[in-house]
Amino acid sequence: MTHQREYDVIIAGGGPAGSTAATLLAQYGHRVLLLEKGRHPRFHIGESMLPYSEPVIQRLGLDWSEGNVFKSGAVFIDEALGKRMFFQLSGGRRAYQVDRSEFDRKLFENAAKHGAETRQNCAVEKVDFSADQVVVDTRNGRFLGRYLVDATGRNAMLGRRQRALEKVKTLGNFALYSHYASVEGQLADQLFETGNIWILMVDVGWLWVIPLAGKRVSIGLVVRGRKPEGVTTENLFHHYVGQSALLNQLLEGADQCWPVKSEANFSFLNRARYGPRFISVGDAAGFLDPVFSSGVFLALTGAARAADRIHQGLVEGKEGDPRLHQPDDHAHKLGFNTMYTFVERFYQSRLIKNVFFEAHRDAHIKQAISELLAGNLWSGNNPWQATLLKGRFRLDEAQ
Repeated sequence: MTHQREYDVIIAGGGPAGSTAATLLAQYGHRVLLLEKGRHPRFHIGESMLPYSEPVIQRLGLDWSEGNVFKSGAVFIDEALGKRMFFQLSGGRRAYQVDRSEFDRKLFENAAKHGAETRQNCAVEKVDFSADQVVVDTRNGRFLGRYLVDATGRNAMLGRRQRALEKVKTLGNFALYSHYASVEGQLADQLFETGNIWILMVDVGWLWVIPLAGKRVSIGLVVRGRKPEGVTTENLFHHYVGQSALLNQLLEGADQCWPVKSEANFSFLNRARYGPRFISVGDAAGFLDPVFSSGVFLALTGAARAADRIHQGLVEGKEGDPRLHQPDDHAHKLGFNTMYTFVERFYQSRLIKNVFFEAHRDAHIKQAISELLAGNLWSGNNPWQATLLKGRFRLDEAQ
């Protein structure tokens, strides 16, 4: 290696979780190195944000309204049943539909603005832990730190190294998606004006429809089972998009921006989320089927909790304590398990037919569901959340 440099915290991964942790730790005055294996801007799905992300965005000093579509809520649609239900997602906070390539770039550059050292095209190749430091090797050099944050997304660098990843087989298995441009017409105008995300029920899973700036729309298909043999991803995607009268109307005259892309092996848990001198945040700590748009929300809030705890450990000289993040276990489990169980129940048709599409019959239930969809997971007074979680804590034996 050509050189060595020392830092308080080294962060692997320059997505939302890594950039958030880097910014907050730099704000605290720590020497932070943020390593990104690629180069911003780079494409990513997961464009729909939740209102309860806003407090973290404010801590980062960002205005996330710029260039994004205001999101007022979520609409669940079953065309076969002729039913739809709108859930308002305010909670006194704002949310947006974002272009992830630009959103992630702004977060990454914001970390540098607040004092973190950032490096792109700098993948982590090897990590070694000792009693008093972390050694991180990259092709660009060796770096020494007091603490390591794994924000490598679904690559989950440390979780894979420890063989601690557990697949969740009851949720969505793979996703197909593309963007469309020049989306115009009366229905498109309504979509862009409200900024709602649409969730369309189909027999193999569900479709998302997310309005983006510049008359663009993100559309994806999440399939619960395996891809049928002999069917291309492009044909499978267009089959289900083409079956929807609503999408046929929306996309009339629109241009598909690029061929259908796919991502598989969607959901997993990381059973070794933290330990001596390390923690995994964001998708590296666990990834869920994206039906309720919880990914970036859990990444931002989890990274903020981790940064605050790392700061405390560094100040007190206790960053090597393997139990450093133990006080945050309940918050992590409550957030992850709520969304996990919510998604799992979503795939049970009874919940959709008897609760979601009948929520207008009980204002209290509808409000409770809306609060969870907005990301209000830690209030302690949501009866719908309590019902979901009764006997369902899957992470009790994990960190």
